[in-house]
Amino acid sequence: MKKSLLLLGILGCYSQSSMAVTTFTLANLLPAGTTVATAQSNFRTISEDFGAAFSYKPVTPAAALGITGFDVGIEVSGTDVSKSSTVWQTLTGTSSPGTLPIAKLTAAKGLPFGIDISAFYAGDPTGTTNISLTGAALSYAILEGDALEPALTVRAATTKLNGINEYSLGTKSLDISFSKGFIGITPYIGAGQVWVDSSTSNTTLTTAGLTAESFSQSKVFAGLNINLGLPNFAIEADTTGNIATYSVKLGLRW
Repeated sequence: MKKSLLLLGILGCYSQSSMAVTTFTLANLLPAGTTVATAQSNFRTISEDFGAAFSYKPVTPAAALGITGFDVGIEVSGTDVSKSSTVWQTLTGTSSPGTLPIAKLTAAKGLPFGIDISAFYAGDPTGTTNISLTGAALSYAILEGDALEPALTVRAATTKLNGINEYSLGTKSLDISFSKGFIGITPYIGAGQVWVDSSTSNTTLTTAGLTAESFSQSKVFAGLNINLGLPNFAIEADTTGNIATYSVKLGLRW
């Protein structure tokens, strides 16, 4: 039964929908009669939503995995992109999804001295966009955590968006998180900063004077990890730049 549910989760996340693929056309930011200032403001708005949606989400407690430890799983997140709904429609000619879903395959490995490395590959589980995302993180446990001691970890991460023509978005982040386990159940909290670089190579826009957006967003997050020996389940709520993302992850952790 568990294997069937896991297979259904994978197929549900990564199967392609029969719906037409949504295409982002950056030149639509500057139709006739629109000022460059308005186009720049709209570009900043969707960059903020994308920065929140596509920046790194830990969805894991602060405790170090240890030299023999692994954490692998399937993660699904949804980000509220309603703020940029008008811009989304301008760029695509379709209605904004309101909540942007992202499905990820994640993997983390414990190393000596309280260091963990992790990476993920992500896509749009609805199949209606060509968006894909890659990311990686390096964390160091100041306190590694055990049955008596809490865990305290600092993490540096980076992500890169792909799949939108003439558009580039990358993020870097730094956060600190704290957790304390209680017999298989580990709540955790954290805070940090995300730096977003968003740009377009569309010559119509750049010639008109539209410029890249580089900015930072504060983030806070909290989650709960439930470990049943090998099966693992985690949920997390994240607010980056006042934009909410909710994530769930099902996998194996040891």
